[in-house]
Parts: sequence; structure tokens; C-alpha cells
Amino acid sequence: MSTTILQLLGLLSVLFVWKLFRRFVLSHPLDRIPGPACQSLLTGNVSQLFCTDAWDFHRSLAETYGRERQIYIHDPKALHHIFVKDQYVFDEGIFFLAGNKAMFGDGLLSTLGHHHKKQRKMLNPVFSTANMRTMTSQFFSITYKLRDVFARKTAGGPEEIDVMGWMTRTALEIISQSGLGTSFDPISEDHVEHPYITSIKLLVPVARTVMAFRMYVMPIVYKYKLGTPRIQRFLLSMTPLKALHKLRDMSDVMHNTSLEVFNSAKQKAMSGEGVEDSKAGHKDLLTILMQENAKASDEDKLPDSEVLAQISSVSPPILCEIQTHQQHFSTFMFAGTDTTSSGVARIIWLLALHQEIQDKLRAEIREAKQTFGSEPDYDQLSGLPYLDAICRETLRLWGPVSTIAREARKDAILPLSKPIKTVDGEDVQEIHVPKGTVVLVSLRASNTTPELWGPDSYEWKPERWLLPLPEKVIDAHIPGIYSHLMSFIGGGRACIGFKFSQMEMKVMLYVLIDQFKFSLPKQEIFWTMPGIASPCIDRAKLRPEMPMLVSRAPN
Repeated sequence: MSTTILQLLGLLSVLFVWKLFRRFVLSHPLDRIPGPACQSLLTGNVSQLFCTDAWDFHRSLAETYGRERQIYIHDPKALHHIFVKDQYVFDEGIFFLAGNKAMFGDGLLSTLGHHHKKQRKMLNPVFSTANMRTMTSQFFSITYKLRDVFARKTAGGPEEIDVMGWMTRTALEIISQSGLGTSFDPISEDHVEHPYITSIKLLVPVARTVMAFRMYVMPIVYKYKLGTPRIQRFLLSMTPLKALHKLRDMSDVMHNTSLEVFNSAKQKAMSGEGVEDSKAGHKDLLTILMQENAKASDEDKLPDSEVLAQISSVSPPILCEIQTHQQHFSTFMFAGTDTTSSGVARIIWLLALHQEIQDKLRAEIREAKQTFGSEPDYDQLSGLPYLDAICRETLRLWGPVSTIAREARKDAILPLSKPIKTVDGEDVQEIHVPKGTVVLVSLRASNTTPELWGPDSYEWKPERWLLPLPEKVIDAHIPGIYSHLMSFIGGGRACIGFKFSQMEMKVMLYVLIDQFKFSLPKQEIFWTMPGIASPCIDRAKLRPEMPMLVSRAPN
């Protein structure tokens, strides 16, 4: 094994030197495109792009350079080509695929082309509006437990509560029950957190601490298929990076738990128990997916490993020493938890900043309760205009994910809606994008462009959604699947569970804002930007937190 390891390390060194030579010695077509001054000889502007407080740097890129470099872009015409017309040319980058392959296996987040299209075809019926309608009451029943916890905590008066922690627990339990048909958390104060839930919560914060390894080592291992899983795991164990060891241990926990859940669901389906639950109207996504897969043609049918990858768990060639067809982490649990809890927490934070908007939302909710009863159905909840406006405006200005990367699979031409000026003074309306170029799409810049949204584009104004949108927004033909926004992106890799996430957010807000008033705490709350935005009061802590002063809402 020692000889193999030395060969792998030697190959990694050669590839690294070649990347440096190609980057700093050879000329590149993008050298003509203006951009910010290089901060580091080795990493360029990477540390500025991905630091925890990168909000101002990203805004300066969008306002100063607009549509260029590395390439950093938000031009509407270019986005249409990247996400729709040429989506198979501008596909997920190796950096993204390598990380997701290690953490999620062969699921939607780590497959390409026909493989990805086949999986998505199977999953589309799972996330249908009809299925969302059957799950709404379950969303409410879980959120009522959170309401009861807050009621007990505020019985004696206002209380400071870590809202982010409770939002995450509730979002996880909703996805556990509605997604996997199991429960990990009774949403109570004395509950001891399940190791699986702890691992999911810490995955992003821990992974963020090893960004350099994920950007420069994992893509090479993925691209050249270096070593067997056993050798990769051994090498990982030998590194001095404790965060990688922690990721490995969390992977083991998630793998074992996921297999237990999947095997249990499969046994229920074979015995007919799952069918009886479905007839009673209590369908979870895993059961629905199994049923859809069972009746699919041989050509469309997914193997158990990929069913597991979509809903239950996925395979890590680096983090866990198991065969590549086995799985260990929940694509849906991950994708649907942090984004939803971040979105709800951001809304509550904004409502605490704007008490008049919180009061107006509470009035709408209480009027709806008189009209529909204490619990509206899916369509009634979707039809509340001010609640919907608040969700849309928050996702426009402060979407959980600010940027997303694509990589050119071959040489391509990227057209622009407006010309840009090159460093030598020439006006160009298209960019030559060589194969392998990383295109960093700024979702937030697209959502906040003053030319489209007006001079108040960086202000949080839910009322803008109660009026017709500006004609420039409509005419720009933004390729997003949601409200002329890029928050859930668009094309063949658009967020498949955005309706689930929307309903989850609205249910939690409907229940909580009616009963409680949220105010800012004494501590200042910071929002980290890389990956999924999360609140904190201490940047040194891994786990996100957002204390709020919670009190009973006035009648």
C-alpha cells in the first residue's frame, strides 16, 4: 500500500504544479476581461469570495464589473444560456461534483447528463402539488409542538430563545416525517439530540473549515479516480486536519442511520404496511418514490442505491470505506433543512427589525384563521398575499444561497444583453469561454440589479410584490423557476423541492407569528455568506445561532 500512496502523492504534486503553470504562465482568453486586483498569487480572490462576511465584496463585483471574471456573472441573457439553452455545456463543476460525490453519492447533486435527467424524471411526481397538499396538515402538527415549546418558555414573560436552533430542529423533523416516514425529534426541551441530526447540522459548518482541501484536492481525486475507497480513507485518516476526521465520523453515523431507515421503509412496503398508510393519506416522499420506482419501466427504474441517494443516503468514496454503490447521507435531508431553516430565520430576523411589517402579517394571519379556521389547507395558505410577499421579498434579497458555480464542458460563446469594455478598451457583447472555465453565477446580483428592480433594489420591501412587477423585470426573461428570481435557479438543475420548502416556511410563520412577537436581542447578529447563509453571534462557533427576544403577541 505504501508504494501506491507514494504514487498518488507524486501524481497530486505533478497535477498541482501543472495547474500553477497553466494559470500563471500560459495566456488565457479571459485575460482581456476586467476584474478586481489579485489578492493572492496562489488563490487569487478565492478568500474574498468565500469569507464569512463576503456580502460587500460580492456587491462590489456586481456593481463594478457586472458580468465578468472567473467568470463572475449575472447578465440575464448569459444566465439563459448557462441554465437553459446551453445547460449541458455549462454544467456542474468538478469542485461541486467531487464534494457532493463524497457526501451525497449518486444523487441529484452529483450526477450529470442522462443519468441526472433519469433521476429527475423519477422524482418529479414525488414533489407534485398534489402530494404537497396531502402533507400540509403534517407540517402543521409538527409546528404546533414548536409553538407549545415557545408558549412554555414565555409563560412568565419575554424570553431570549435561540430561534435558529429551534427552526432547524423543526425543519429536520418535518423532513424526517414527511420525507422519510420516521421521527428523530419530538420537539421538546428535554430531548437528547439524535447523532444523525447532530451530524446533519454540523456538516456545512465543518465542511466550510476545509474549503482549500475541497477546492484543490478533492476535484483531482474525483477527476482522475485516484485510489480505492480504502486507500482514500487511509490517506484522509493520516492528514493532520481534524475537521476531515470529524467529517468522516459524521459520515459513518449518517450512513448507518440512513440504511436503517431505508431498509425499514422497504420492509414496510413489501409487507403492505406502507400501502395502508398511503391509503389513509399519510404519504412520505420515500414511500412515494418507492411506489413510483416500482411501477417504472426497466429503462427508467432506479437501483436501490440511487433511491437511497435521493431521499435517504448517499455514498462517499473518500469519507467512508464502503463500496461506491452503497450510500450514507441524505440528499433531501441536507438540501431541504439548512436552506429552509435559514430562510425562516432570516424572515423572523427581518420582522424583528421591522415591527410594523410583523404586525401587518399577524393581522393577515388572524383574519385568515377567522375565515378558514385554525388550520388552512395548502391552497388557502398559498393564497395569503402578504405572507407570500414577505417570503418572495426575502428570497429575492436574502436567498439562502447567493452564488452557484458552473463549468464549461467545452469551448463556448457566452452572449451578453449589454456590452462590456475589455481591458484594452474594446466593447464586446459576448465572451469566449474556454473549456474548463469556472462560471460563478451571482444569484443575489441577478435578484437585486438596480437596472431591473429600481433604485430601491437593495431594500427589503414586501409591498413591491403586491403591485405589478417592473416591466424591465418581465422583459429580462430571467430563467429562474420562481417569480423572475434566481433563488431556486432554473433549467434542468432547478431546485426540485422548492414547493416543499415554500410550504414549510409558510406553515412555521403562520403558526408562530400569530402567537408570538419577535424582537432583536442585545447581541449583534451576523450572517455568514459562503454556501448557505447562516446567523451567528460568535464567528468562532461552528453551529449557527440566532437568539431572539420572544414574547406573547398582543391580542
